[in-house]
Amino acid sequence: MSDEHDGPPASGRTPRSGLDGAGLLVVDKPPAMTSHDVVARVRKLLNTRKVGHAGTLDPMATGVLVLGVERATKMLGLLSLTTKAYSATIRLGAATTTDDAEGETVSAADASHVTDAEIADRIAASTGEIDQIPSSVSAIKVDGRRAHALVREGHDVALEPRRVRIDRFEVTARRDEGQFVDLDVEVECSSGTYVRALARDLGADLGVGGHLTALRRTRVGPFSLDHALTLGGLADDPRVSLDIDEAARVAFPHREISADEAESISQGRWLEPIGRKGVHAAIAPDGTTIALIEERGKRASSVMVVRPATLR
Repeated sequence: MSDEHDGPPASGRTPRSGLDGAGLLVVDKPPAMTSHDVVARVRKLLNTRKVGHAGTLDPMATGVLVLGVERATKMLGLLSLTTKAYSATIRLGAATTTDDAEGETVSAADASHVTDAEIADRIAASTGEIDQIPSSVSAIKVDGRRAHALVREGHDVALEPRRVRIDRFEVTARRDEGQFVDLDVEVECSSGTYVRALARDLGADLGVGGHLTALRRTRVGPFSLDHALTLGGLADDPRVSLDIDEAARVAFPHREISADEAESISQGRWLEPIGRKGVHAAIAPDGTTIALIEERGKRASSVMVVRPATLR
């Protein structure tokens, strides 16, 4: 998941310890930028090559994009980002090749007759555990190639349904625009859910077609827009949203350890297990995170040493 690249510091730059400036940066991604574009921009703003992202966000989408900076890039693959939340706008009355406003219209129908009750009924049927066929322009690989690349080359792509969970799918506003009906919706769902596919399927179920016209991610796991910084704000004040210690406390359960245990785990040794499941942070008496650990059998071993003895 990380897009980290190591290399020598640019001429004139001071080599970093890995802890200096390390943390998680939650960016409020602007529209028309890829996630890789954001990473490239942040590298320049923070004056480091060590920046990676914890999953991508479509160019048309805005909102929460989680990045790791310096040593915190090693946290990215350990983050539990299994739930996500979005604000979106669905247009009923037209279906497109991409299930969003960037595609070509493939069918159109007058949606003005569709009632709120009919919409609510179809949305209720799409809530909970469902089998969803991902959008054909997703990043899912087909025979080693991304589905969206195949579609743009004119190939027909048929993807297999995937089991996803929709915890919330709620209409917050309706606007009738001639033959179209625009719905503002709030969606809370499991990772792997395609909101574009929800728009497509809602329109198909109502017999009028549908596609997504706006998408804003408001939360990924424990990280929300409350943590987010804009690229403009970073230009004025280059920093992470959460330093590496704050990031560990927000992202993981934690275990308080003694100074002796902190010294031991910093040197790569293991701790006695205490019956805690999953990855959790080992916090020293001074409040610093020494390691992310996981219990396996009779050992609580590090899966990432945040502060190895060599760096402290």
